[in-house]
Amino acid sequence: MKLKKLIRLSLALPALSLVACQMVGPDYARPKQALPSSYQEAQASEDQKVISNQWWTLYNDETLNNLIAKASKNNTDLKIATARIEEADGYMREVGAALFPQVNLDSSASRYKVTELGATPLFGTSPTRSDYNVKLSTTFELDFWGKLRRAQESAKAQALSSRFAKDTIDLSLKGLVTGDYLLLRSLEAQIELSKASMNSRVDSLALTQRRLEGGVSSALDLHQAEVAYNNLKAQLADLTRQRSIIEHQLAVLTGDLDLKISSGDINGLPIPPVPPVGLPSSLLEARPDVRQAEQNLIAANAKIGVAKAALFPTISLTAGFGGESKDLGDVLKSAAGIWNGGLSLNLPVFDSGRLNSKVDQATAEQKQLLASYERAVQNAFTEVNDALVNLRQNTEREAALNASQSSASNALEIANNRYKSGYTGYLEVLDAQRVFNDSSLAYVQSRQARLTATVELFKALGGGWVALPIK
Repeated sequence: MKLKKLIRLSLALPALSLVACQMVGPDYARPKQALPSSYQEAQASEDQKVISNQWWTLYNDETLNNLIAKASKNNTDLKIATARIEEADGYMREVGAALFPQVNLDSSASRYKVTELGATPLFGTSPTRSDYNVKLSTTFELDFWGKLRRAQESAKAQALSSRFAKDTIDLSLKGLVTGDYLLLRSLEAQIELSKASMNSRVDSLALTQRRLEGGVSSALDLHQAEVAYNNLKAQLADLTRQRSIIEHQLAVLTGDLDLKISSGDINGLPIPPVPPVGLPSSLLEARPDVRQAEQNLIAANAKIGVAKAALFPTISLTAGFGGESKDLGDVLKSAAGIWNGGLSLNLPVFDSGRLNSKVDQATAEQKQLLASYERAVQNAFTEVNDALVNLRQNTEREAALNASQSSASNALEIANNRYKSGYTGYLEVLDAQRVFNDSSLAYVQSRQARLTATVELFKALGGGWVALPIK
C-alpha cells in the first residue's frame, strides 16, 4: 500500500505542477512582414495548372527523372541531413523525458567484519555481518515555472528545423541536378553545331585549295580557311571538355561514379508553365528555408523561457521504497521494508548576475534569429521576382536569337554562292561563317538559359504552386 501511495504521489504532483503553473518567458507569435500581396513580375498566363513538388517531371525526360531518383537515394549531403534529423529527434525525446518521473532500481550487497575489541564488547554475536538492500527510487523536478516545457518546445522546434533543413538541401540538390543536366544537353547541342560547322569548313577549305590550284584564289584565302578550321576545332575540344566535367559532377551528385549519359536533344524539352497573375506572396511559407528559419526562431524564443525559469526556485520530489535485511531471503519481507520521501527546494540567492546574463544571451540570440527569419523571407520574395523576370527576358532573348540564327544561315548561303561565282573574296565567307556559328551557339545557350530560369523559379517558390481559380 505504501508503494502504491508513493507511485501515485510521484505521478500526481508532476501533473498538478503542469496544470497549475504558468510558464515564464514569451510565447511565440509569428513576426509580421510588410510584403506585397503578390509578385510584381508575374504576368498573365493561359496555363493555370497546379504544380506539384515533383516539378522536374514537367520536362518529360526519363533520363532526368532517373538522375533525380539516384540523387535522392545516394547523395551524401542528404544522408548527412537525414542523420541530423535522427539526432534532433533523439534530443527531443531526451528533453521530453524530463517531464516524467525517472524510476531506478537500486540494489546492493555487502559483507563486513566489526572489531571484537571495541568499546562495546560483543556478546554471543558474530563479528562478521551481511547487508542486503533492494529499493525502487524516483526523482523528479516539478516544472512550476515551465523550464522543462520550454526546453521541450525548443527541442521540438529544432527537430522540425532539421527536417526543413533536409528539405532545403533536397530542393537545392534537385535544382542542381536539373540545372547541370540542362547544361549538359546544351553543350551536346553546341558540340553537334560545331561538328556541322567543321564539316562546312572542311568543304570550304577543299574548295579554296582547288581554287588556289586553278589560279582563281590566292594563298591568303587558303591560310584564312585553315585558321577558321583550326579555331573551330579548338572550340569543339573545349566544348567536349566541358561536357565531360558536367557529367562527372552529375556522377558525384547522384552517387554513381560510373555514370554515363547518352546524348539527347535540348530542343525537345518542353517549357514548363509559368505562375499566373495574382500568385500570393504567402506561398513563401512553403519554402523549406523560410520554415527552417522560423523554427530556429521558435527554438530561440523558447530558450528565453528556459533562462528565465532558472531565476526561480527549483523544486524536486524524491521517493523510495524497498527492503533491507542481513539475510538475502528476508529482504522482501514486510519487516525489512524501508521507504523515504521528500521535497527539496533550491533558490538562487547570489550568483553575480550569471543567471541574468544567460537571459540576456538568450534574448540576443532570439533577436539574431528574428533578423535571420526576416532576411530569409525578404530574400525569398526577391528570388521569386528575379526568377520571373529572368524567365520572361530569356524567353524574349530566345525568340530574338532564333530569328538571328535563321538570318545568319541565309547570309552564309548567299556568301558561299557569291564566293563560288567569283563576286566576292573569301573574307566575306569567313565572316558569314563566324556569324552563323556564333548565332547558332547563342541560340542554344539562350534555350538553356530559359529552361534554367524555370528551374530557378521552381526553387524560389519552394517546388511548385497552386494556381488561382480562373474567373
